[in-house]
Amino acid sequence: MPLCVVGSIALDSVETPTERRDNVLGGSAVFFSYAASFFTSVRLAGVVGDDWPAENTAMLQARGIDTAGLQIVPGGKTFRWRGKYQVNMNDRETLDLQLNVLEHFDPVLPETYRRCKFLFLANGSPVLQAKTLDQCPGASLVVADTMDHYIRTEPDALRNLLKRIDGLVLNDSEARLLTGDDNLVRAGDAVRRMGPKFVVLKKGEHGAFFFSEHELYVLPAYPTARVVDPTGAGDSFAGGMMGYLAEQDRFDAKTLKEAMAYGTLTASFTVEDFSLDRLRRITRDDLDRRLEEYKKMLSF
Repeated sequence: MPLCVVGSIALDSVETPTERRDNVLGGSAVFFSYAASFFTSVRLAGVVGDDWPAENTAMLQARGIDTAGLQIVPGGKTFRWRGKYQVNMNDRETLDLQLNVLEHFDPVLPETYRRCKFLFLANGSPVLQAKTLDQCPGASLVVADTMDHYIRTEPDALRNLLKRIDGLVLNDSEARLLTGDDNLVRAGDAVRRMGPKFVVLKKGEHGAFFFSEHELYVLPAYPTARVVDPTGAGDSFAGGMMGYLAEQDRFDAKTLKEAMAYGTLTASFTVEDFSLDRLRRITRDDLDRRLEEYKKMLSF
């Protein structure tokens, strides 16, 4: 089934302890879309300026990603982020952030997007996410992402959104901030009781928790020996998870667990190079082979 995603599209400049890349393709909706495209057709909505390289759009389209919802603002500048990772590759510092055209992004979805059964509201203002959701009344599975900035600045809008969605994806620090509880098990369950039917709590190199009314489990991260660039790993996780759910056209307990695994493995490839470079060199067969390795690691 087609999957619709609305979120940020960016040009990133990334510095690690050993390397640096400038003006590479980034943004939550970009990583999500590419990851999900291994499993299903994707409809991408976002905004860029006229400094956006046309070859980036062509590359996304070559993956079968529908870009009819991509707005190009004449005279505008694309959202830009510049960050630096510490030696442990977990902690990072934002050196510069320019919202540019993203600051006034007002998504108006094409009709084909509005008919999608699967909708992902990538990281963004909860007010904007709610406005997007209003345009998709027929969606059967709606999952959102959030971040600490919006938890602090738009708490009421976020809590209202949580009552309208089926699932929420967030990381461990965001769960603590949202609930005020340092215990991740209690925090994850507290977020779920705010409205979503399920919550996925990402823990980076330590895997992810899944919370629903009747299930709680943890899936470890895939042991990746060489982490080059963690940027976009969380968005790739969400893309792999949602892409698999859309492919299967269901979201029962068993399928959700399989989707979590595929999300974990998609993210494990993302971190092995900058931007989308590693994902562009793999196929669905590579993901399936890694899944078999992952299953063996988890059986005893």
